[in-house]
Amino acid sequence: MAKKFRKSKPVSKEPVVLTIESLSHEGRGVGRVDGKTTFVDGALAGETVKMQYTFQRGKFDEGRVIEVIEASPLRVDAPCEYFGVCGGCSMQHLSNAAQIAHKQSILQEQLEHFAQVQPQEWLEPLQADLLGYRRKARLGVRYVHKKERALIGFREKHSNFLADIEHCKILTDKVSQLLMPMSQLIGEMEGRMFIPQIEVATGDNKVAMIVRHLKPMSQGDREKWVVFGQENDLAIYLQPKGPTTIHRIWPVTDEEAQLSYRLDEFDVELLQEPLDFAQVNASINQKMVPFALKLLDVQPEDRVLDLFCGLGNFTIPLAKKAAYVVGIEGVQEMVERGTLNAKHNNLSNVEFHQADLTTDLSDMDWNQQQYSKVLIDPARSGALEVINNIVKFGAEKIVYVSCNPATLARDTGELVKSGYKLVKAGVMDMFPHTTHVESIALFEKK
Repeated sequence: MAKKFRKSKPVSKEPVVLTIESLSHEGRGVGRVDGKTTFVDGALAGETVKMQYTFQRGKFDEGRVIEVIEASPLRVDAPCEYFGVCGGCSMQHLSNAAQIAHKQSILQEQLEHFAQVQPQEWLEPLQADLLGYRRKARLGVRYVHKKERALIGFREKHSNFLADIEHCKILTDKVSQLLMPMSQLIGEMEGRMFIPQIEVATGDNKVAMIVRHLKPMSQGDREKWVVFGQENDLAIYLQPKGPTTIHRIWPVTDEEAQLSYRLDEFDVELLQEPLDFAQVNASINQKMVPFALKLLDVQPEDRVLDLFCGLGNFTIPLAKKAAYVVGIEGVQEMVERGTLNAKHNNLSNVEFHQADLTTDLSDMDWNQQQYSKVLIDPARSGALEVINNIVKFGAEKIVYVSCNPATLARDTGELVKSGYKLVKAGVMDMFPHTTHVESIALFEKK
């Protein structure tokens, strides 16, 4: 018998006036209409707004602001003309000071909820560039016949359609300025309908672009991209299928195409490839690395373990300060990149190893050693599986850099149970104008 589906109730078209009580983790205003929780896109805490329903559900409703009747003193004019349409940012209407305070309140709430602890000291938020900061991005591409040009950028809010933008305030200036020239180039391609995305990666010295194409690219189209790379000093890569098919078409030599960035305080240069993980905000990274090492209180006699080390963003600077450093990373290519970066910076007191940090590590040689300090910078899923290993190293201090306050809070609970105390914690504005929360915490052995 065919399954019957209940038709969804039509959304009320009648505007509603309500007072916003708080701000959700996703940056939406939270109010009540006839006692029912309602999330309102574009509204801030303390405001009275008129909103239009977008979804109505059993337990809660959703809507968007159509008029701000009484504005919050924290409301500001968004720096980007596309705010409210483009989904790349969601908090440009809130002052930056209020944004960072909101993020710290989320971290505080998560620590209380998951670990039932608060740090002995809250760190001052770490902030740097608020615009033009994003050096890595995956940009959607779609050629639209009616507009007679390609749209390039992020998706519209709550939509699969690409926002029609000509520049982007959060991308690095060079990439932002190339959006329209790229749009024109794609519009002139024979295969303009088969370019779904372009990934960009920006080093201190060069910008690399990886052009995804769904059908084989003609020689004429390839030549157009080569000329574009030559004219704009870009490294151009093509990707016909999966990541293993990525290949460079300009420049010819590896040396000319090499991406890199410096960490001036440590006098080191880190080499990277376009798809390598790198911290998105270069200006925050310049502050975050020395900040983390200061919290860790690295001394010349220390042996330091760096878990989830990537290409050596923390590992290489640590090796400039400590007696010996061991970096552990799950991806073999990153281990090779870290080893290359150690050689590039003439460091012999550091080694890199590949290991799946979610598995049993008891037979690993590096796991049999003692470390006085540990630095950990995991993915969003956190580091629950390695907490027991971290504890057995007997480290006197642990610095945990996190991109997800919920998993940081969960892991904090485990560290506290295992004999560590949460000494300091705070947030870092890695992604201004978004709801992303980057944080850092210092643990010390009791």
